[in-house]
Amino acid sequence: MTAKYERLANAIREKIRSGELKPGDKLPSISQIREEYQISYGSVRGAMLVLKAEGLIEGRQGDGVFVKDPNRQD
Repeated sequence: MTAKYERLANAIREKIRSGELKPGDKLPSISQIREEYQISYGSVRGAMLVLKAEGLIEGRQGDGVFVKDPNRQD
C-alpha cells in the first residue's frame, strides 16, 4: 500500500504532466488539499517536500505554493 503523501504527490505530479496544472498555477491551500484528499497535515507537507525536491513546485512566502516553470533558472 502506498503512503498517503506519495499518493498525493503522484496525483499532483500527474496534474502537472497532463497540463491540468501549468507553470505559475497556484496549488490549493493545505486545508483545501486535506479536505479533498482526506489526509493529515503531515501527509500534505510530506508530498509538498517531495515535489519541491523534484523541482516541480515552489513556495512563495505569504503567497502560497505554485507550479514551477521548468525553464526558469533560480
